[in-house]
Amino acid sequence: MNFFNETKSLVKVNIREYGMYIALFVIMLTFSIMTDGLFMSSRNISNLLDATGYIAVLAVGMTLVIVIRHIDLSVGFAAGFMGAIAAILLTQAGLPFYFTIPIILVLGIVIGMFNGVLVASFGIPAFVASLAGMLIFRGGLLMVTEKSGTIIVDDENFNAIGTGFIPSIAKINGLNLLSLILGGVMILLYIYSEISNRRSKLKYQFDVVSMRIFTVKVIFVSAIIAYITWILAGYKGFSWTVIIMLIIVVVYHFLTRKTVLGRHIYAVGSNPEAAHLSGINVKKITYIVFGSMGMLAALSGIMYTARLHSATTTAGTLFELDAIAAAYVGGVSAAGGVGKVTGSIIGAIVMASLTNGMNLLGVGISYQYMIRGAVLAAAVIFDVMTRKKRS
Repeated sequence: MNFFNETKSLVKVNIREYGMYIALFVIMLTFSIMTDGLFMSSRNISNLLDATGYIAVLAVGMTLVIVIRHIDLSVGFAAGFMGAIAAILLTQAGLPFYFTIPIILVLGIVIGMFNGVLVASFGIPAFVASLAGMLIFRGGLLMVTEKSGTIIVDDENFNAIGTGFIPSIAKINGLNLLSLILGGVMILLYIYSEISNRRSKLKYQFDVVSMRIFTVKVIFVSAIIAYITWILAGYKGFSWTVIIMLIIVVVYHFLTRKTVLGRHIYAVGSNPEAAHLSGINVKKITYIVFGSMGMLAALSGIMYTARLHSATTTAGTLFELDAIAAAYVGGVSAAGGVGKVTGSIIGAIVMASLTNGMNLLGVGISYQYMIRGAVLAAAVIFDVMTRKKRS
């Protein structure tokens, strides 16, 4: 009984964090039942994660932008534009992919920093500055693709980023061995991280959950990682898109949770004036966050172009709205200062799961947009209500 009460209390206190995981579980269970298991098939889960990748990467960057109380509407067409530039460098300039990718990422940082300068140095509202950028990049995308409409990319190494899979060392009962090994490594790293965090909190006498609850949580999450690994290993293994997504999550989770820079970002988001008075360079943080957003937009554009094996005039359409939706569904607060990159990844998967499941059920596109809009509105209402309860 004490275990049940403690679990109930833990979920209630951390409802913002656990709510999205519960929602994802319910969505997957519902669609699995309604599609007779097709939703959870190896092929479908692999395709779902690959389709989520370029939005999830954008959502990570958007999380930090929203955390510092700004918004970036330019990232969608910025991604499309930089994806088109990558295609041009590969096909018309003849550059190899290992030169093209770094060039595009650096270009993304420059573009992001420019937005940061407009916001931090000139005092232009981020909404207006990024809206101007959206129009500029939309025009730029049309300009570079106007001759052919579509730029076909036939570089196998580049295209593997969007549609390729990690090699298989061997097959064990039809399962990709290397993917199984990577899944096992992820589980071990997760367990080590959780134990390390718990020890650190105990060292500084912070409140922690009981060992029983902690053990259940670690086992539950490890089981989910193992199950997803098993599903993917039964198809073609981990795709390069999933690997990139995991690397971005790990790097940004470390930066935001374990570094001084991360603490400064959340301090600026919680109270910019107080952060400035405490000696934090708010302008510098704004530059860094927008520069990071630009780099991730460039990476998203690369992933999308590689997935389609081409750059098109419509690339990037509504990407920014999908990224914003993923961030809010993932628990980012509209008031700033609150949000995790891991949550935004889950938010992106939630939104992609809704779309994927409704497609499998044959739901009309008009109803799909309305349902996704209702989910986004519910997430923001949930954020507002939880903040009122805490205050």
